[in-house]
Amino acid sequence: MPGRKNWDWETGEKLVTDINGVKGSYNWIEEPYASPDGEKIASIVNLDVDKFGVCVNGGLWENTFDKIWHLRYSPDSRLTAIVSEMEEWSIAVDGNAWDNKFSYVWNTMFSDGGLNIAAAFQQDGEYGIVVNDVPWENLFKNMNCMCLSPYGPYSSAAVQVADFGEGEIFKFQEGAYTIALNGIPWDTRFVNVWNCAFSSDGAIVAAEVRLDLYTYTIAVNGVPWNNTFACVWQPVIHPMSGKVIAPVRVSGKWSIAEDGDIIWDSRFLQVWQQLISPDGNKLAAIVSPTYGKWTLAVDGAWWNTQFGDMLTDAVFSPDSSRLAAVGKTDGKFTIIVDDSPWDSKFDMAWKPVFSPDSRNVAAKVEKDGKYFIVINGKQIHKNCDDAWEPVFSPDSQKILVKTIEDGKYYRRIISLSEIK
Repeated sequence: MPGRKNWDWETGEKLVTDINGVKGSYNWIEEPYASPDGEKIASIVNLDVDKFGVCVNGGLWENTFDKIWHLRYSPDSRLTAIVSEMEEWSIAVDGNAWDNKFSYVWNTMFSDGGLNIAAAFQQDGEYGIVVNDVPWENLFKNMNCMCLSPYGPYSSAAVQVADFGEGEIFKFQEGAYTIALNGIPWDTRFVNVWNCAFSSDGAIVAAEVRLDLYTYTIAVNGVPWNNTFACVWQPVIHPMSGKVIAPVRVSGKWSIAEDGDIIWDSRFLQVWQQLISPDGNKLAAIVSPTYGKWTLAVDGAWWNTQFGDMLTDAVFSPDSSRLAAVGKTDGKFTIIVDDSPWDSKFDMAWKPVFSPDSRNVAAKVEKDGKYFIVINGKQIHKNCDDAWEPVFSPDSQKILVKTIEDGKYYRRIISLSEIK
């Protein structure tokens, strides 16, 4: 998380805002959002008919708008919202709307550090992406599966580049879709195009494509893999080698392919949400070894523990030696770490977080309508009305906990040495 070492890691408990104290000032107040550093909490508020604002730590943005939605903090703690003025839509950052206005805006996206902010827009029936208030020059009649590069201001989407009527099935099968990179479409057209991925430097773009009604593969910078499959899922790009990795379906089973070649001997009923370890030496994915069972596989070898409902939000530890995820069986969630699930069960659990030294795992969870933080399976704070995902300090000795209790928003720094 960017700038984390510059956060306040000394103040034990801080009452940031008494939310109860501002409720009477507005017609209504919407759900709150806490900044990554915990220093701010914000909500959309209604002031009058067609008059909305944003309340941050009890204070109101200077600018108001006809409508506001999708309030979100960027990774660098800037507050963004999709706003409407005079029936035109834009992005507001810390209360100031971008100069460009559109017929509609949705799907705010952030680069990993938060430097770049993007969104999808529609203007007069055509679609594009705007990045840092700079819209694509070329617009398209159809657009989905928008993507922003991890660090650079590069954007892409699956777009329609050829016209066909509802009954013109042969034109459809000739290929009418491709990927547009920064608004410039690939030369190659496909029957369908779906989710894409960027390399860290933005030089490589890969996407799921359908070559005909029955044949699927991955296209990299517009060039399809040599090998084709019965189906594919969203690719990822290896941060060191630049190789493209994707789940593929062959002969009724799923495995993993790299640059078109199968690299796992194992076969599963399903494989998806693959992830590469930080050191680049391990490849994990969520898999289904048998019908109705889910687990994690690392380099093709799957864990013993399996879940009956779902498995999601897998994450490697910073040192690449550990792996954690959220699992669900019989309607109850838990966290699984290194093939060992926590004993506690919850009504909901969020993506686990490793400490920088990889020794500890924490997660936000919900039980009986209350929220709390759990570290290594142990609850570390009382039940709260709301909470946010925890953040470890850079030295791994403390944890930041952000909660709402009895209508008051608190920011707390808890030393791990105090957790018994």
